[in-house]
Amino acid sequence: MSEGKFFAFGYGATAAALGNRLLAKGWTVAGTCQTEEKAQSLSAAGVKTHIFDADHPLSPNVLAGITHLLISIPPEREGHDHVLDGMTSVIEGNHTSLEWIGYLSTTGVYGDRGGDCVDESDELRPTSDRGHRRVAAEKAWFDLGERWGVPVQSFRLAGIYGPGRNQIVSLRAGKARRIVKPGHVFSRIHVDDIATVLKASIARPRGGAAYNVCDDEAAPPQDVVAFAASLAGLEVPPEIAFEDANLTPMARSFYAESKRVSNSLIKRELGVTLRYPTYREGLRALYEAGE
Repeated sequence: MSEGKFFAFGYGATAAALGNRLLAKGWTVAGTCQTEEKAQSLSAAGVKTHIFDADHPLSPNVLAGITHLLISIPPEREGHDHVLDGMTSVIEGNHTSLEWIGYLSTTGVYGDRGGDCVDESDELRPTSDRGHRRVAAEKAWFDLGERWGVPVQSFRLAGIYGPGRNQIVSLRAGKARRIVKPGHVFSRIHVDDIATVLKASIARPRGGAAYNVCDDEAAPPQDVVAFAASLAGLEVPPEIAFEDANLTPMARSFYAESKRVSNSLIKRELGVTLRYPTYREGLRALYEAGE
């Protein structure tokens, strides 16, 4: 992979997982965050960082010469999208150098499938407001890619876990619960495997492509908590019936959709081999690394 200039709107854990790999290959890496403290931390790691939000737009020269652009800032609850609404003209003014645009979406675009399997050929039937906003954002980016002649790819991410963000950490903090809703399953993906998929796509861009990014095994959330507890030598929390869990509206919405997501396309088209094909390998590696 030749050296390039990578920029991420929303330089969080996923962007960092990819950015670290690109930095090691000699790429120029930059992105946005929302606080000066994080900007200083990222800058110390070699990432040129810019504060960006509704009150802090970017100047056009920030994107000059960018070859690869990642969008990981989701639309807000009211539907406002800071990147689409505020930065499209700036990106367009710098689009001639762009070789690849990646949009981080969600498997929520498929909605609830009652535990059935979905792949990228299935109709998008979002059942949540978040899912509807993501469908609209995907379409907007694909349309822009066609207009600019730049390949845009959408990555429909399952539940992300990784260092500092996993059930072992939640158990140690006393926040993990084993809530049981019969038949409910969902898919997951380790953040390092997301980076593998993104890097593979950069090497093989295909405009208009959408990829499911998940591991090989959708599973009930209570099973993941029990495995994490056993792995770390912690007490397994008791099961709590979904009806008795007293969940917040946000948490309840998580249980409103159940589906198994196929990841065959990333393997077949991008040649991806997952380092963590199930949550077991992923959690074991995190435990052994103390993360």
